[in-house]
Amino acid sequence: MTDVTPTGLLTGKVVAVSGVGPGLGRSICLRAAAAGASVVLAARTAARLEEIADQVRETGAPALAVPTDITDDDAVDALVDATREAYGRVDVLVNNAFAMPSMKPLARTDFQQISDSVELTVLGTLRVIKAFTESLSASAGSVVNINSMVIRHSEPRYGSYKLAKSALLAMSQTLATELGEKGIRINSVAPGYIWDDQLKWYFGEVAAKYGITAEQVYEQTAARSDLKRLPEPDEIADAVVFLGSPLARAITGHTLDVNCGEYHD
Repeated sequence: MTDVTPTGLLTGKVVAVSGVGPGLGRSICLRAAAAGASVVLAARTAARLEEIADQVRETGAPALAVPTDITDDDAVDALVDATREAYGRVDVLVNNAFAMPSMKPLARTDFQQISDSVELTVLGTLRVIKAFTESLSASAGSVVNINSMVIRHSEPRYGSYKLAKSALLAMSQTLATELGEKGIRINSVAPGYIWDDQLKWYFGEVAAKYGITAEQVYEQTAARSDLKRLPEPDEIADAVVFLGSPLARAITGHTLDVNCGEYHD
């Protein structure tokens, strides 16, 4: 893949990212930094959070790591306070937190698992957006919620995941309408498969199960897309940077699919 660095798109901006992990969350933070932003990183795991913050700092960009449980009101309020204290503002909020799907038919999915998924993915995201609304209004800022291509299909065993992500989409669209008069834009990015370490491990497991190579699993999966490949984390992150930047200043209530053409909407 040709590396295209989004230099300058977020110069002088403060970007807060919730749900930072070693995959897409890390890429979002690094690509925001490459675009000129100061980055606030939030997630439950403090050690991993600080490790990724150090990687951001190595690029020369300022970074603040704030361990945060987005299902807790006090923790989210502390995140907002820490952001204001460090940078005095926030321009872009990216919500990447999600719960792993049960991968069972809905009829066999435990109700508590569904409740926990909605609590984190939907209500947790809403909690963070509500807490940052005043600051985002002051900067005429934007929100980018990370959704999933699960909203585009009804494949078996994805029911609980689709339920939560569909609710996240509905919430995002409603907030775009409700917060538009405050100058806040709300958009979503919907990735499909993301070619990262986790997916590489999973394809290895599938390959071993069926007696084929991981490369064959990749080729069979990618064959369903128009570009015959799977997007990498930085490509998803670049879509996030675009929607958070002034280039997307007239875009709100939109869902941007990033899947190399696996699904069309």
